Amino acid sequence: MADPTGFLKYDREEPKKKSKEDRLATWGEVYADVEPGERNEQVRKQASRCMDCGIPFCHSGGSGCPLGNLIPEWNDLVRRGDWAAASDRLHATNNFPEFTGKLCPAPCEAGCVLSISPLSGGPVSIKRVEQTIADQSWEAGYVQPQVSAVSSGQRVAVVGSGPAGLAAAQQLTRAGHEVTVFERDDRLGGLLRYGIPEFKMEKKVLDRRLAQLRKEGTKFVTGCEVGVDLTVEELRAEYDAVVLAVGALRGRDDKTTPGRELAGIHLAMEHLVPANKYVEGDGPSPVDAAGKHVVIIGGGDTGADSYGTATRQGALSVTQLDQYPTPPSTRDDERSPWPTWPYILRTYPAHEEAGERKFAVAVTRFIGDDEGNVRAVELRQVRVVKDPETGKRMVTPVNDEVEELPADLVLLAIGFEGVEHMPLLDGLGLSLTQRGTLSCGADWQTSSPGVFVCGDAHRGASLVVWAIAEGRSVASAVDAYLTGASDLPAPVHPTALPLAVV
Repeated sequence: MADPTGFLKYDREEPKKKSKEDRLATWGEVYADVEPGERNEQVRKQASRCMDCGIPFCHSGGSGCPLGNLIPEWNDLVRRGDWAAASDRLHATNNFPEFTGKLCPAPCEAGCVLSISPLSGGPVSIKRVEQTIADQSWEAGYVQPQVSAVSSGQRVAVVGSGPAGLAAAQQLTRAGHEVTVFERDDRLGGLLRYGIPEFKMEKKVLDRRLAQLRKEGTKFVTGCEVGVDLTVEELRAEYDAVVLAVGALRGRDDKTTPGRELAGIHLAMEHLVPANKYVEGDGPSPVDAAGKHVVIIGGGDTGADSYGTATRQGALSVTQLDQYPTPPSTRDDERSPWPTWPYILRTYPAHEEAGERKFAVAVTRFIGDDEGNVRAVELRQVRVVKDPETGKRMVTPVNDEVEELPADLVLLAIGFEGVEHMPLLDGLGLSLTQRGTLSCGADWQTSSPGVFVCGDAHRGASLVVWAIAEGRSVASAVDAYLTGASDLPAPVHPTALPLAVV
């Protein structure tokens, strides 16, 4: 059984990072390399803090992990040093724990019983344990291709190679179906490849897992936009089922602020994608922060990714703007009681390296030079209020003070509006919801028979852990559609939502 006093013996400990100078000198991951034996011993102590609670909210889909990761079980296996069994238990619910261990914000830790009170020393460092199990699994050779012993004779097309598409493809391939993943980009991975900077996850981690999928029998086609290069008629004729995992990449823009037309103002993805291609060896980025004053509008993950990318490109300054006030440093039980996801200030490694953040401010005007390039932004202090009748948010200046901030490059990281408009959807007769997503029934099937949807295309821009959970679930639905029944796990229902205070 677990050690019920482990959290009293050991403090929560995060992995050590490289020095700021070393981080900014390379595109590599920010965490320091630790000898595996020392790393494993550190993590065994962290796993000992888990009490194996009677009701483990950490792996509850509503308040913790939507994958249903059996967290107390693999925590105890790590505590006892049984890394092989821990790997089996982790991979039983998560196809790609190295992705979630690096990229997931860990709702499981927010649902940990030890996060109820700061007096406990903080939640179990679940994400660190998960990542270490994944690392040890590859190092010890526990991860091997799982080739199906039988073939169903059924063919499935998966459109999109992000985490949802890859999870669906792997599950369906292992179930004996012939699966082909189509990707319109030149390389596989979707946002994992071109949206996530190298300093958050090195792409060799992705390539290693893709090699496993190939050995299992999954086929991949890159540089192919389904609906254009492969027509819908050809798609329907060649495949018995189709999974749409096309993401929600339509970036939200701001066309109302005066000066938006100036050169040097871009959506954040127009900065991140070519920067990642540069790291892949594709040559200089056309949107480069080198020698520029950079202003990032938006306080979320995408903004932080652009922040770290700009500093590594050699920006003169980086300022990230958020229209909301500075969040509290600890959980406000009235606003976000345990075990909901807490509204707190989240500081990413990029924020520790350079630059600054400004809260409760908004850009009221982009200021240009004589040649039509942005040179500054005009800021006002603001308050965000919700209209009680319509529910719409209104951003209102709180005074007449105006601040002018130098800006040679402005990046808009203000969210995503949903699935991009594409010929594929028109050919399948599918339309988007008001949220810009694709709807489906309880069986994950769209209104077009035999066509299924999962991931951000269905949910809207969300977390990597939700993408994998939906990919696994849609695989079960497709398997049942093709064969009449399925033993594949389905961790989430299409209507599943995380626990939240409305």
